[in-house]
Amino acid sequence: MTAYDALMAYERETQALGRVAGRLSWDQETMMPRGAVEQRAEEMGAMQAMMHARKTDPRIGEWLEDARAPDEAGAAQLRLIAHQFERLTRVPSDLTRALASLTSRSQSQWAAARAEDDFASFAPTLEEVVRLKREEGAALADGGDVYDALIDDYEPGASAAHLAAIFDEMRPGLVKLRASALQGIERAPVSGQFAPEVQVALARELAERFGYDLNRGRIDMAVHPFSSGSGDDVRITTRVSEDDPFNCLYSTIHEVGHACYEQGVDPAYHMTPVGQGVSMGVHESQSRIYENQLGRSRAFCHFLYGRMRDAFGDIGVADEEAFYATVNRLHRGYIRTEADEVQYNLHIMLRFELERALIAGDLQVRDLEAAWNDRFKADFGYDVDRASNGVLQDVHWSVGLFGYFPTYSLGNVYAGCLHAALRKDLPDLDDHLAEGDPSAATAWLRENVQRHGGLYEPREVIARACGQEPSAGPLMTYLVEKFGALYPA
Repeated sequence: MTAYDALMAYERETQALGRVAGRLSWDQETMMPRGAVEQRAEEMGAMQAMMHARKTDPRIGEWLEDARAPDEAGAAQLRLIAHQFERLTRVPSDLTRALASLTSRSQSQWAAARAEDDFASFAPTLEEVVRLKREEGAALADGGDVYDALIDDYEPGASAAHLAAIFDEMRPGLVKLRASALQGIERAPVSGQFAPEVQVALARELAERFGYDLNRGRIDMAVHPFSSGSGDDVRITTRVSEDDPFNCLYSTIHEVGHACYEQGVDPAYHMTPVGQGVSMGVHESQSRIYENQLGRSRAFCHFLYGRMRDAFGDIGVADEEAFYATVNRLHRGYIRTEADEVQYNLHIMLRFELERALIAGDLQVRDLEAAWNDRFKADFGYDVDRASNGVLQDVHWSVGLFGYFPTYSLGNVYAGCLHAALRKDLPDLDDHLAEGDPSAATAWLRENVQRHGGLYEPREVIARACGQEPSAGPLMTYLVEKFGALYPA
């Protein structure tokens, strides 16, 4: 057995154990009994300590030194394994275990604090999470920028300075577009009786229309929708609001975008580092283009209007065009996951700036709620009414996902580029979408993005698919054209 073969056999077993750890996390958010929190924290701590030990085994360094890649995919495997090995060997195993155990407990504490709108009760735990993440980031940075080192877990090659430059370019146009729209036409939401079981049945139908293979996946309920897994076991969750069916339907389409990316990776790469999405930014490009550019398009909304009436009867909307406007209505609100396309990125910019300050030590956890509320008032023009609509609305910080938030907006930028490219290649796409069939677009994405998995670097994936380097221009053009027409001055 060559060094490359030995390394890949070892890595395959590590990947399998990682999938088991992932299902522990999935279970914790969907089915685990509440009384199991402390035991699960111990289980997760033990699992992460074992995974850290495997991923930092000195034999990996020896194999990497001797391994010769047999082909392009093999070179990518070695690149990804070497990058992970170099990073993880910088982090002490006791720190990894402490973080896994703490974040398993803190997730449940966050959920309880969110239910009670009580940030103060959660703040001490979050302080400890931030402290350990600073330690981890400092170890990873090895003298460099601590926040950049944390971003690298989710978007290799990105930096806070580069992301801030993109956001600074986008912010004026987004603020102007939002201000213009919100001073114009006010559109009411749908109204009617939206039984949860009917919502879930329709969400399941939409998931399959967008290509989600339920033979290799499942749909469950969770407080915060998410996708989990890769290869032949990719699971999603959604949630139901009885007075807002779009919460369920579009959350489902969004998570299906993530899931289809994982299901769409070339099966030859399964159970290897290349056999999963290359970054969270590219991942988010798939979920956002499924949800927004396809799912909220005029053509698909015309189809969905008929299905909504079939499922729920009168929904308080006169016709297909009015339904399209309702689906895409701009409105005041607090919740990132419920935000319209124009305001969504402003929610992300707020989080990006706050977490960057937290990691740098320029903002303390005890001051986070006030800082959030002040920033929200400045950005959106009205006060946060309660913590669950503000600093406690997202699960991310409770589980240590610092550096994750900016990839959501980067994903929107990538989605804008991909949408412009696929529209050039598929001039009759709207004809298919009007029939409830997005398969031409999802096949294009599978061929040009999803099948590659981690074969290429994140920006290279988008550049190859689009024929040019990614930029914010296509997204901003799309938003101005779409919402300028929906909300004429």
